[in-house]
Amino acid sequence: MLETTETTQSVRCPNCGSMAEREYIVSSQVVQTQCPACDYLMVLCSRTNKVIEAYAPGIPVR
Repeated sequence: MLETTETTQSVRCPNCGSMAEREYIVSSQVVQTQCPACDYLMVLCSRTNKVIEAYAPGIPVR
């Protein structure tokens, strides 16, 4: 399956504050935010805004 990235933005990582990259992938209807500094990853459905996958080292699970 070929994914087409519509838009890529530089944003602040919500985990560590470093510069991260947010991609809006139209073909699979997801928004992916990833940070190379702390290994943060968040993948959301762009239609429902529900979390598909998440990894945030250093944030405690409650």
